[in-house]
Amino acid sequence: MAGRGDPPEGTPEGFPGGGEDEYRSVVFDEAFIRAAHLQEFSARERMGEHAQAVRSRSSWETRSGSRQAVLLVLLILLAFGTAIYLGVRNPYQPPVDQRAEPLRTTVVPLAPQGAVPGGTPDRLFAHSPAAEFRTGAAGINLPVAGRTSHFAESQVVTGLSIAKEYLVASGLEPDVLSGATVRPARLLLDPDQLEQFDRSVESPADDGRHALAAWLIRFDPRQVALAEPAARVQGTLRFEETGPDTLDVTADHTYTYALRPVAKGAGPVAAASLFTVHRVVHFRFDREDLRMHRAELLTSTVEAGPQACGADTTGSLKPLLAGARASDVSAGPAVTDPYATARPAAPGLCGALAPSALPSL
Repeated sequence: MAGRGDPPEGTPEGFPGGGEDEYRSVVFDEAFIRAAHLQEFSARERMGEHAQAVRSRSSWETRSGSRQAVLLVLLILLAFGTAIYLGVRNPYQPPVDQRAEPLRTTVVPLAPQGAVPGGTPDRLFAHSPAAEFRTGAAGINLPVAGRTSHFAESQVVTGLSIAKEYLVASGLEPDVLSGATVRPARLLLDPDQLEQFDRSVESPADDGRHALAAWLIRFDPRQVALAEPAARVQGTLRFEETGPDTLDVTADHTYTYALRPVAKGAGPVAAASLFTVHRVVHFRFDREDLRMHRAELLTSTVEAGPQACGADTTGSLKPLLAGARASDVSAGPAVTDPYATARPAAPGLCGALAPSALPSL
């Protein structure tokens, strides 16, 4: 018996579900109709003489999608080419590496006005202005960094970190202090300054360019030994943008070392004494220096004592140890306190060490 929707004779053989089911999967949506190349005329159009049943659709309609895609590709290529052109023409591109200037050096010995106090390192430090200083690299603190007009915060931090590395390598490394090596400091220098540095190591001179004591702190290992491996340090690091492509860092620190004479024989250990170095180093970094992790030193000023005014300190510092006196102190040298930072260097070739800079035993 035929169903309600089937013809009386039933569903035609070979057509399951009826003739309508054959076309259920074909969807004549709007996009399909627009894409068709042939379009049937309306009834009015077919009444005309010689009228055709269908007409061809405009080729523009069928190709409009592809033309829009081509136009989009052209716009992308134009934008990409414009970006490349502006990048090449940009006047603020990083310049080529700038040649480093020679370092200008100043070394001023500070002569004591009496005998150098002696004792154990702990007692000396406890009664000196360095009592609250931190030990070693912990005393060289980085300031709060921020971006400048032309340098990102990360670049400023890099410059400050390189400056600290140089201060540690050249003023706190035991092998550098004892004269065993200069390599840790040399590795951080701009290649343009290596020749000047090497000459300062091999032939130091008091000519404003080749005083080794301005590059690094060194004691004569034949005369002086460290009573404690680490110095006490305090000071500041400051940064400033000095041009679109240069970042300057100024380090102003006081280092206090505990020293004693080199042991000779099996006698009792000699008393220790304190030796103070006020060191101001002006660094400059261009973008290539920051990228290559190296430093350019513009100026370095060192005031150090107790020393005799006539001592040759261009190669290594010559500390006066416990109980020693400076015989050449007169009213001439200006009294200088190496613990008073952020001030101009002492005038002249020698200064008088302020009594307040020595331990008050």
